[in-house]
Amino acid sequence: MESTIIDYFVSLITIDSESKEEKDFALKLEKDLKELGATVRFDNANENTGGNIGNLYAYFAGNIKKEPILLCAHMDTVSPGKCIKPKILEDRITSDGTTILGSDDKSGIAQIIWAIKELQENKEEYAPIEVLFTISEEIGLLGAKQVDYSLIQSKIGFALDTHNVGEITIGAPSQNSIVYTVHGKESHAGVNPEDGLNAIKIASEAITLMPMGRIDKETTCNVGVIEGGKATNIVPNKVIVKVEVRSHNDEKLKRITDEISQAFLKTVKKYKIGKFQAKVDIQVEQEYKSFHLDEDSLVIKLAEKASDKIGIPFKKVITGGGSDVNIFNKNGFEMPIAGTGMMNVHTVDEFILIKDLENGARWVKEIIRNYSQM
Repeated sequence: MESTIIDYFVSLITIDSESKEEKDFALKLEKDLKELGATVRFDNANENTGGNIGNLYAYFAGNIKKEPILLCAHMDTVSPGKCIKPKILEDRITSDGTTILGSDDKSGIAQIIWAIKELQENKEEYAPIEVLFTISEEIGLLGAKQVDYSLIQSKIGFALDTHNVGEITIGAPSQNSIVYTVHGKESHAGVNPEDGLNAIKIASEAITLMPMGRIDKETTCNVGVIEGGKATNIVPNKVIVKVEVRSHNDEKLKRITDEISQAFLKTVKKYKIGKFQAKVDIQVEQEYKSFHLDEDSLVIKLAEKASDKIGIPFKKVITGGGSDVNIFNKNGFEMPIAGTGMMNVHTVDEFILIKDLENGARWVKEIIRNYSQM
């Protein structure tokens, strides 16, 4: 394995692993984890996600007898994430500006593995550690939704998948994804437009009636995709509108979802020609459930102590985004999201400060130490 965490991180980001294409990267991690003495296995999550490998599970027995602690990150990156050419500058690591960097989430992976490596090199005693690296997080938390929980013994843990080192996310919203398919009536736009019902116009009218943006401090709503039409000389008979609603309050989530649906249902009823009535098909899927950790939870205390130990500010935040942690908490874990130093993620301007990369590994090491010594 490389001699510094900088070199190790660079070795990870130069292996392509866009969503559903994580295999080469996962096999590299398998080799590194086994080199550190872990038992490693993969599940068959990819059979349900369309990827080329499953989630990775690793187990370190440790030398203190107690329940294991779980450390998580995701292996996939967003696009453009192929052929990344990292640049190591005086204080940071960036890409060459044509791709993302991949610190989301390879900084978290590097910090987890490096922390365990240094504990072993220092011959320190530590509790059993379970590591879970998921697939296809960036395209809907697909790997987390397929985790085989029979392979995990831990009850608490940390997912390294947000920005500032020392900052933990203790709450996140539920999200509904909604697809509205509006059906109009096709006709020739130049010869007999009056015989058609324009599905794009109907959908647009419905969109003007729906709530949008920041609804309140707990709730947001957004129209993100509109697909429809074949040519300008055809009155379109179908349009698809994709919407998301997020809220920390499940009653508000349902209310806003229902308001949007009613906007579409009321609008299509206004459009009829002859015996043809415009209609809308509605498909609602809850992507994930909200979570909010108790302020007195063990993981929060561990995180604060780790931050104090390495001399960095500690902060608890509530986010408007979802992650694998939403799925893990729903399945009985006590788990916040921890910062790694990743910045400007999902853009070609992504970077990570070298001090944050190093501090992230120190923070993980303190989490393991503190948990082991409890």
